[in-house]
Amino acid sequence: MNRFHAAGLVLLLAIFSNNALAFGPSVSDPIPLWPKGAPDEKGKVGEEHDTTKPNDGLVAGKRVIRLTNVSQPTITLYRPSKRRANGAAVAVCPGGGYSILAMDLEGMEICQWLNSIGVTGVLLKYRVPERPGDTNHILPLQDAQRALGLVRYHAKDWNLDPKRIGVLGFSAGGHLTANVSNHFDQRAYASVDDADQVSCRPDFSMPIYPAYLVLKNTEVSPDLHVSPNTPPTFLIQAEDDGVRVENSLFYYLALKNARVPVEMHLYSTGGHGYGLRPSDKLISGWPKRAEDWLRTLGVLDRTHP
Repeated sequence: MNRFHAAGLVLLLAIFSNNALAFGPSVSDPIPLWPKGAPDEKGKVGEEHDTTKPNDGLVAGKRVIRLTNVSQPTITLYRPSKRRANGAAVAVCPGGGYSILAMDLEGMEICQWLNSIGVTGVLLKYRVPERPGDTNHILPLQDAQRALGLVRYHAKDWNLDPKRIGVLGFSAGGHLTANVSNHFDQRAYASVDDADQVSCRPDFSMPIYPAYLVLKNTEVSPDLHVSPNTPPTFLIQAEDDGVRVENSLFYYLALKNARVPVEMHLYSTGGHGYGLRPSDKLISGWPKRAEDWLRTLGVLDRTHP
């Protein structure tokens, strides 16, 4: 190879690298939610760490990050390529029984799927485990409200449409998704800055195999306060889910009775805690059902930026 060919190859590689940076998906550094520390946080839960051990159960043959002792909540932006980006964003709430966060299975991997359909994923690392006395999960609700308000406040800076910001969560994160979808008129904390002056209401809501939505007698938890202002909702669950398919069934009925647009898909088998990792169960196709639903809402229309 002569020096002219070598120089040309270097130039092509540089152009390719720059294009990859300009047009490929990207991930931001974690952004702290609270500039002066999280409200009502005692800070005595111990060091944040992954609790997964080598012999812990795999999902679809892969390990799961089970993060605990989160006292400094953050959001991380997963941006789609510029060619795909449509301006919509979804805050993603991993599950884990309000004890841990399944950060890859129900977090990072979900954000990557959202990127594939042009949506910015906003991975929420909220506070776990449940603090003593916080039986209504107010601290995670504070984090979710703050996250949605922060994304909407920075929508212009982050090339997002402030009218297409939703929330999606799994299991306990599905409960948090429903919780923030019904508690948005008033913050569960004292205002911190201007970001708390904009709405934290999600424009759409996606609880996936949600937990804790119903009482033992199948009554929807009275803490949820479902109303006509609850955002359009999409539900997925399996009948053999160990946390009870009634969570979706009776939440669906509460939404329907409140005249909230709602779509639900129930499968006979699938269990719990699968994220979007593939299996031989039909429920593995739920992301396509979700994409179709988002499309019917106009969320995936490329109207912005």
